[in-house]
Amino acid sequence: MRRLLLALVLALAGTTLLATPARADTLTPVVAPSISGTPEYAATLTANPGQWPPAATAYAYQWLRDGQPVPQATAAAYRPGLDDLGHALTVTVTASDGLGGTGAATSAPTMPVQRAVLKAKGGQVVKGVARFTHTLDAHPGRYVATPSKVTYQWLRGRQPVAGATDKKYAVQPEDVGLRLRVLLTVLSPGYQPLELVTEPTPKVRHRVDVRRTVRYHVETRGRITTSLEQFKAQAQQTYEDPRGWRGAGIRFVPVAHGGAFTLVLAQASRVPSFSSQCSSMWSCRVGRFVIINQDRWKHASPAWNAAHLALRDYRHMVVNHETGHWLGLHHASCPGPGRLAPVMQQQSKGLQGCRFNPFPTIHELNSRTPRGRAMAYLMGRGYSPDVE
Repeated sequence: MRRLLLALVLALAGTTLLATPARADTLTPVVAPSISGTPEYAATLTANPGQWPPAATAYAYQWLRDGQPVPQATAAAYRPGLDDLGHALTVTVTASDGLGGTGAATSAPTMPVQRAVLKAKGGQVVKGVARFTHTLDAHPGRYVATPSKVTYQWLRGRQPVAGATDKKYAVQPEDVGLRLRVLLTVLSPGYQPLELVTEPTPKVRHRVDVRRTVRYHVETRGRITTSLEQFKAQAQQTYEDPRGWRGAGIRFVPVAHGGAFTLVLAQASRVPSFSSQCSSMWSCRVGRFVIINQDRWKHASPAWNAAHLALRDYRHMVVNHETGHWLGLHHASCPGPGRLAPVMQQQSKGLQGCRFNPFPTIHELNSRTPRGRAMAYLMGRGYSPDVE
């Protein structure tokens, strides 16, 4: 009996062992997982699961940053974010065959994630009229990503304009005849800084176009101890300066002889020879003669020097002042304390609360008496010399 019971127990045990399936083996890939795509910010990386014989039926993914799991990064595709910049990425693939067999393998690491290239989508332009006294406006345009910051550097030709780093730019006298551009530097998180230059403006024009051309020639009186060539060059520079009478639309052209008026560089003692009302101390205008006192040209005036102002600006002022008389303007008064003195004010004799100024004010440019009216006045009433 005992032997029979033992045999029955052994038979039942064998039946139970045969009914339990054998434990599955761990899956191992013959081709390791890999990552395709460019490791840069906002690009799409794709996990390739590799090959797992016999054929796996399901895959699970876990992306890792420098070997550490990235939270919630469990899809086959992954877009690197800001936290990934400078770090290598890998992906762990877990394969299963549906029969309980599983296996895991990790890809080789990518190169450290780089910043993406920021690309412009258009609209980077300069708007406004390219003319002295006008203001231009730089438009940054559109990009593949929203900029976090845009900086501006205005260029005169190809050279940076010192201090011109705002979105808006007031056209300067030095800009006339040149083209303006803007260097844009665009920043966006995750992207490399982008620099681009706008298309140039048309050549910057004077405040107004030429309305009248005046020809003049240069003479001397007495003993000249300064450079006549420099005098001619600097006088013409004053006439061409956008801040001067050119701003009223008057173009001055030097000629060898004749012309509408004569610009004279005179020894100080010879200035009174033009009129008894002219002084050896100052410059003067008598009829067609615009007379520049050589002492003043060389040394400026006591008041100008006391204010520690530039000799070149005095030369601008005296040429503009005496030529303004020839154009028909009379002496002016200070329009108010702290304001720029009119160029037709006798600034060297008193400012009346104004500030020294070598160029005509906008009011003087806009209200300049036409030469024809001035000549009619002189012919009908006579004239008196105009002294600085």
